[in-house]
Amino acid sequence: MNIYVGNISWDLTEEDLKGAFEAHGKVSSAKIVTDKYTGRSRGFGFVEMPEKTEAEAAISNLNGKELKGREIVVNEARPRQEGSRGEKRNRSARGGHSKW
Repeated sequence: MNIYVGNISWDLTEEDLKGAFEAHGKVSSAKIVTDKYTGRSRGFGFVEMPEKTEAEAAISNLNGKELKGREIVVNEARPRQEGSRGEKRNRSARGGHSKW
């Protein structure tokens, strides 16, 4: 299960994040999302746990808990929506006009 973790401290490392979730089960990966230009944390990340029951336990036990001085927000990650910030838009392909 892919888990979203928000409101994380700027000082939190991926190892810290992984360690917090390993207390509840096996962790496949832990990733903190960073700004591509500065390399600084964007304040959220994702943890992948293969066992659904362990992931659900981690979500219920860690949501709202303090980690490195911040109350983290933990819930099941939702799939990215079409048209999200990371996707390039092509207006002309939809029949619109582009100034670029």
